[in-house]
Amino acid sequence: MDEPAEIGRRVQRLRTERGLTQRQLAQPSYTPAYVSTLESGKVRPSETALRFLAGRLGTSYEELATGRPAHLATELRLALTDAQRALATGPAREAAAQFRRLLAEAERLELADERAEALLGLGDCALEAGELADAARHFEAAELLLADQPLPRRARAVRGRAVAHLLAGELRYACYLLESAIDALNAGGLGDPEALVLLYSAVIGPYIDMGAHARAAHAAELALALAPQVGDPALVAGMHRQVARTFLTEGRVADADASLAKAQAVYRQLRLRTDLAHCHWMRGYVQAQHGELAAAERELRTAREMLVARRAALYTAQVEVELADVLRRLGRCEEAAGLVSGLLEEGSGPGAVHAGGAHRLLGLIAEERGDAEAAEEHYVRALALLERSGAGGDMADLCRLLGDLLRREGRTEAAMDAYRTGLGHRAAPGTTTLGPAPAAPAHLAPLPAPPR
Repeated sequence: MDEPAEIGRRVQRLRTERGLTQRQLAQPSYTPAYVSTLESGKVRPSETALRFLAGRLGTSYEELATGRPAHLATELRLALTDAQRALATGPAREAAAQFRRLLAEAERLELADERAEALLGLGDCALEAGELADAARHFEAAELLLADQPLPRRARAVRGRAVAHLLAGELRYACYLLESAIDALNAGGLGDPEALVLLYSAVIGPYIDMGAHARAAHAAELALALAPQVGDPALVAGMHRQVARTFLTEGRVADADASLAKAQAVYRQLRLRTDLAHCHWMRGYVQAQHGELAAAERELRTAREMLVARRAALYTAQVEVELADVLRRLGRCEEAAGLVSGLLEEGSGPGAVHAGGAHRLLGLIAEERGDAEAAEEHYVRALALLERSGAGGDMADLCRLLGDLLRREGRTEAAMDAYRTGLGHRAAPGTTTLGPAPAAPAHLAPLPAPPR
């Protein structure tokens, strides 16, 4: 709402244009003296008074309070929906241009909610383009704009920031952001099902990468329990996509594939191409873990083609690391090595966790070639990347590979150090360093908490 003097001048102008006296405008609810005081800017009108006067003047409350015609905000919201659709179906950079234009318009009209929506859209575009610092900045700006809004309204911004940090290899910080928001939602009695499903789904990935499988399974269980209360089909599909990862860690391959099939059907119906590509990617991963390498290659190549078409550079690089692993297991080592070597030479790279996977893969290929020195170098570089990112889930296996290599080279003490390091990660309690796991919503409290 504008200052009283601006509102008063606006009321006086509209009253004069319509040929009304102060008495005619005021009747039957107010006095001419009140209208006179309001027009002189000496009183701040209540929302009730402004809505009454707007009705008498044949205008909207919003226009009387802010000077903006109501249709401008409506048109801007429709344009933001169009931009979201453009992001779902076309290249992220083209959608980003739309969001930037709409952000400027929302700033000109001083529409905070629409500014926040434009910033969230820009954050999503930056994530898809692999511009992680820009993504985090946009999401943080949106969260600040919504600071006085209830926490469920800020959940998308928190989730976006967490994903940006996750993709940058900052797993612990991603968990911190998500866990803090989940606990605040539940502690504050704001257990909005959609916000909680969004956040529980988002925390599954970093938990699994850190080796916190019990926490990941618990988050998946809570998300599944809340899903019937969620009306957004795309959000439920995203939840099923993440829950599939927990099924896979538990050896429930059929359940993982069923969850992905549910998500895939929704994404195909809604024409959400990046999300559909992620489903092909995840199905390829599931098939690779189950030894179905030819099928895995087909799914991963489909995902790669879809992501290349959308110019999603970071996600494309990550799929290529997993495709290269399948190619190596199919005996096509030269093709695999060429694929990941090119990725590691590029400036942006596939992110810390997948870069660690790429070095692990190159180490295995070097061992198969009989080049122990190169293999050791790649394993050590992979360990450094995974340790820095907090991805404890892969550390034990990598330490085993390095220990075996050193033992075969006759370097027993160094091999023992590697094994001990791996055992430490294997014996880790499977948590972040953040204390107890996030709380469950009150009505889901009977679900058992995971071990710390």
